[in-house]
Amino acid sequence: MKYTVIEHFSHPHLLLWNSAETVPYQCDGCKELGFKACYRCEYVDCDFHLHEECATASSSTFHTFFKKCDFKFHEKAPGECPRYCDACGKDVLGFVYQCTHKKPYDLHPCCVKLQHTIKGDGIELKLSKKVSSKCLKCQSKEVSKGIKGWSYVSTCGQYCYHVACVKDMVLENWKNGNFVQQSDAIELSSLEMQSMVPSQELVMQCGESSSRRKGSRYWSIAKLVLQLIVSAIFGDPTYGVVAFVESLFSN
Repeated sequence: MKYTVIEHFSHPHLLLWNSAETVPYQCDGCKELGFKACYRCEYVDCDFHLHEECATASSSTFHTFFKKCDFKFHEKAPGECPRYCDACGKDVLGFVYQCTHKKPYDLHPCCVKLQHTIKGDGIELKLSKKVSSKCLKCQSKEVSKGIKGWSYVSTCGQYCYHVACVKDMVLENWKNGNFVQQSDAIELSSLEMQSMVPSQELVMQCGESSSRRKGSRYWSIAKLVLQLIVSAIFGDPTYGVVAFVESLFSN
């Protein structure tokens, strides 16, 4: 059961469930970008938002990738040292789950809830903690030195994107003001969209065949894979985020 009105310790006003959020926002819980439906302040002039996962976070949780860990919820990460999310590799700036080990793991509330399997148009992707393929965006197996991060990998093993890289792609375009409000959807310019998928030349190198036909098909599938991952991370439907990835097919 989804509550349409809630109280939350992080805000003095009531929060209302908004299933039609069409403008990108920063979650005031985890401080991460949001596109999907969320809880927002009852007062229109109060720009307070919480991801559903942050608004309804439980005091403890677990994750199958860390079977021996018991994760506790924190309004901010304990201690003075900077922390990063072990799923997406991004800094922990607000709400977080941290395990109780001496060298603890940290997970954003939204990352805890990432789908383990996503499917669409004959493509199946698995959320993976360890990968044998390089990310199609950064061409590396690690998000950064010493940080592996999680990835979505196709069952055939040819298509792989770091969760971190997909979040970076969307966040960069948001910061650059490339999202524009059109009617009730968020769209992105064709030029900016092109930077979000591997070039045809790169895909030709990555694919199992160098032929133009197979390279073109590989490129199209790579874009579909990206669409599925964006949808999984930012919500389904993602009010225009999915739409602008879909439009890549016509470019």
